[in-house]
Amino acid sequence: MSGLGRVHSVGLNAFAADVIEIQANISNGLPGFIISGSADTSLREAKDRVRAAIGNSGAKFPEKKIVVALAPANLPKSGAGFDLPMAISVLIATGQAQTTLLGETVLVGELALDGRVRPVRGVLPLLLGARAAGFRRAVVPVGNVREATLVDGLDIGGADSLSDVVAWLAGDRALDTVSDTESGPSPAPIPDMTDVVGQPAARHALEVAAAGAHHVLMTGPPGIGKTMLACRLPGILPPLGHDESLEVTAIHSVAGMLPAHRPLIETPPFIAPHHSASITSLLGGGTGMARPGSVSRAHRGVLFLDECAEMGAKVLDSLRQPLEDGVVRVSRRDGTASYPARFQLVLAANPCPCAPANDVDCVCTSIVRRRYLGKLSGPLMDRVDIRVHMEPPGNTALMTEQGESTAVVAARVAHARAAAQERWAEHGWLTNAEVPGSALRRRYRLAPEAMRPIEAFLGQGRITARGADRALRLSWTLADLRGSERPDTDDVAQALMYRDRGTGR
Repeated sequence: MSGLGRVHSVGLNAFAADVIEIQANISNGLPGFIISGSADTSLREAKDRVRAAIGNSGAKFPEKKIVVALAPANLPKSGAGFDLPMAISVLIATGQAQTTLLGETVLVGELALDGRVRPVRGVLPLLLGARAAGFRRAVVPVGNVREATLVDGLDIGGADSLSDVVAWLAGDRALDTVSDTESGPSPAPIPDMTDVVGQPAARHALEVAAAGAHHVLMTGPPGIGKTMLACRLPGILPPLGHDESLEVTAIHSVAGMLPAHRPLIETPPFIAPHHSASITSLLGGGTGMARPGSVSRAHRGVLFLDECAEMGAKVLDSLRQPLEDGVVRVSRRDGTASYPARFQLVLAANPCPCAPANDVDCVCTSIVRRRYLGKLSGPLMDRVDIRVHMEPPGNTALMTEQGESTAVVAARVAHARAAAQERWAEHGWLTNAEVPGSALRRRYRLAPEAMRPIEAFLGQGRITARGADRALRLSWTLADLRGSERPDTDDVAQALMYRDRGTGR
């Protein structure tokens, strides 16, 4: 006696989803359970979970030779999300489950020993891949239903247990769907810009950075407001568009960091790793296929590196390629993982190790000061568009001055972003920071008089060719903020000043 069961699931290869066909063959022979098809340790352990879940769900586990094959065999497969489809394929092979509804259905879920279906990470990118492959239905754990329903064009069913799925296949019950009555705690509000006293130059620099998604370096003594300003940057950024929200949500889903009650990320993420973070935690890594790191979780948002001068030089230089390409590629045992990483970098640093409140009280030698910020290499700094040195506010400003609110600044940023999106819409660029330098130098080339400051800086060796392109991008943002159609000489000169300002080195 032999039987064959076949179902479909979806597996993640880094950020790419692949449809996986799962076949279970039951045959006479020495009882055993074999899983083939480039399965990792967590997947090979699934045979014990599947055996116990089937037995504890009221079905009979066959005491025969069982071979479960996951195809294509050359694709690496990992995780416990294949538990549910493997169990169903075994039940189909033994005639204990129906196949009528499985033709256009994918199944995803981890099994507990008592037959319950546990949530898994990465459901959103998995189902986006299933929809692209032509599937119309998906069965997922109830805990993932809210996330799964973000995918349009798929009928979603949430299962509490293996027996629920078997009953659904037999037509005896309907699977649960998301309940709109359930709600979780609201996200913490973003602090307001009015909390920052003084610092008009730094506030304006942050507004320019937000309008064009430019990278910023803030230096100054401790307690001056660098971290306060950085933490308020997400409040002045426009909310994410629909496609951006799905992309950001998918990355956080793969990382396993989505809140169950509010899965869709609609605001730009703010990621602030500790200054002791390693290259792996920033770029991504782990055994097998690399998981997304901080730069990917900050996609379409802000990556804030406080006390960046305390970080290792190699760690900081590892950001150079993601800053340039908007993609991070991490090579591991099972292949190269590519994740989106179009983030806005904000760096904050003290001018020296002793960092007194007043610079005249510094006890560091010139060599020590130069070496402290020397970790910020030239190639990395060449990718930072705005550099601002912050000075302590006066006593009067500290007690009486109040700056503009987040809402006022956000309105100007939104207007500038909208102008940039309309201008670059035919090319698919969302911000000025994404525009290639070749486009700025050819199709959107400025008037000769506006280009003269850049030509002068290039001739004097004060900027590189990359720096010239970044200054052009920044000048377009300055023009958008003042409502002009094209940058003029003043915009270009101001952009060059932002790049040429000292950092305390």
